[in-house]
Amino acid sequence: MLTPKYPPRDTAPPVVNTAPAPAPNAVVASGPAPAPVAPVSTRPTVQLTPGSALALAAGGGAVVLVVGAVLVSLLLAVAITGMSVAVVAVVLRSMLKDFNNQR
Repeated sequence: MLTPKYPPRDTAPPVVNTAPAPAPNAVVASGPAPAPVAPVSTRPTVQLTPGSALALAAGGGAVVLVVGAVLVSLLLAVAITGMSVAVVAVVLRSMLKDFNNQR
């Protein structure tokens, strides 16, 4: 029912090396090709001293604390808004119920 369909086998003829053979007195270079040389950068490298590493870690910790405080305060604002809307809904419902009972 659900059998896989494979593509047909490659029927191309095999590739034959047609390069001419080297002459008997020819010098053949052996060994790997030389590796390309990377360009030298003129920018200064950044070196971290223990003091700068400590300052970097303290700065990262401060950023994490500030972002966490902002996210918690946003979550708290959403929770307070939701509770106040729920209280207003209950009060309006009770007022409408009393209004309908007085008629």
